[in-house]
Amino acid sequence: MRRIAVFASGNGTNAQAIIDQAKSGVLECEVVLVVSDKPNAFALTRAKNAGIDTFSFKPSDFKNKESYESELVKKLKEKNVQFIALAGYMRLIGQTLLKAFEGKIVNIHPSLLPQFPGLDAIGQAMNAGVRETGVTIHLVDSGMDTGPIIAQETVQVDQDDTMETLTTKIQAVEHRLYPAIIKGWVKSLEPEGVMSK
Repeated sequence: MRRIAVFASGNGTNAQAIIDQAKSGVLECEVVLVVSDKPNAFALTRAKNAGIDTFSFKPSDFKNKESYESELVKKLKEKNVQFIALAGYMRLIGQTLLKAFEGKIVNIHPSLLPQFPGLDAIGQAMNAGVRETGVTIHLVDSGMDTGPIIAQETVQVDQDDTMETLTTKIQAVEHRLYPAIIKGWVKSLEPEGVMSK
């Protein structure tokens, strides 16, 4: 079975959706590690509750991105991770991790990229007064939400939507779409049993 790591910095609702779909067999992947740059992230608790190994680190404990990403790569290789799903991981991925998992890192973003990249995409959409926003799943490159798009789904912004109601609508799409896209993406990349080098 394909082995995936999930990276999350916060509450981990998308991580939970991926874990649930993996545990039920729908995803056809095994989540073998949840990684966070925030040792107190609730995503780590979600993983532990599901019996999944975790790894957390404080970037400030390392001299630079390369040094903490080297440690990450080591941990990922120890767990024979083949693919990485970013699920609310709030750090740009650097060259060390990109080279080790080239074309094998995917991210979810709560807007229709290229609109509203970066932090607070839902707030950006609300402030811009757009009538639709959505969810984008894309491959990760060295930029901020700039990698090739794999899938997008539109979410209507109603007149009476608040940050809370729009966030709820977007998360409902994320939790359904992300596991489904991960399943297809992973299957398309390589046959069962082939490990990344």
